[in-house]
This record gives sequence, structure tokens and C-alpha cells, in this order.
Amino acid sequence: MEVEYPLDGRYEPGDDARLYLAVSNTGAEPDALVAVTGPDFAESRAGGTGLPIPVPKQDTVYIGAEGEPTLTLTDLERALRSSQSIPVTLRFEEAGPVTVEAVVAAEGQTPTPTYDFPDPAEDPST
Repeated sequence: MEVEYPLDGRYEPGDDARLYLAVSNTGAEPDALVAVTGPDFAESRAGGTGLPIPVPKQDTVYIGAEGEPTLTLTDLERALRSSQSIPVTLRFEEAGPVTVEAVVAAEGQTPTPTYDFPDPAEDPST
């Protein structure tokens, strides 16, 4: 989980910050991300389909990396700079809450992938 690097090098209180993460469901049943909370921001805003974000069984959902869905932490409570982190609690419909430290990306790094991974459902030999 990573908070996007701020364009001017620092987030100020009241700023919004995009969150990038991968959510993996290794369980036998589908789940859904239903809430994103934390003590250092007022709320989260989900772009695209909004919340809940479905997480199919035995699958990974990438949030913010390539288009929708996206998550934005709104109204940060404190200043943040590169390499600092804030706790973010992801609440899942079935799995419940999971709290993870979201680190602010380093300067010069972008969360946009530089490689487009092939679809595993496609046969790479054809």
C-alpha cells in the first residue's frame, strides 16, 4: 500500500492523497472492501464503481494502478512527506478489518506500472 508522492514534495493538513494498493483474496469465498478509515484523514472517496469494491475468491484487485477503481484519502489531518506513513484500516465484508501502514512514495517514483502484465486467462504461446 502506497500514498502517491505529492507534487510539491509535501502534503499539508487538509490535502487529499491518492492511495495505491493490491488486495488479494486467497479464500474460498468472494469478499468485498466496504470501508477505508484511519485516524489521519477525514474519510476516503472511492472512484469508479465506489464502495463496496468486490474482491473475487482466489484473485487480486489493483486499486489506483490503472484506472478504476481508485481510492483517495480526503482532508489529511497532518503534514506528510516522502517515506512517512499513516495507518489505514481496510474493512472487508467477510474478513473484517485489516490495518496497514501506507507509506508516502519517494520522489521520482510513480505508482503507474511501467509494464502491462498479460492477462493470465490468455494463452501466451499463441
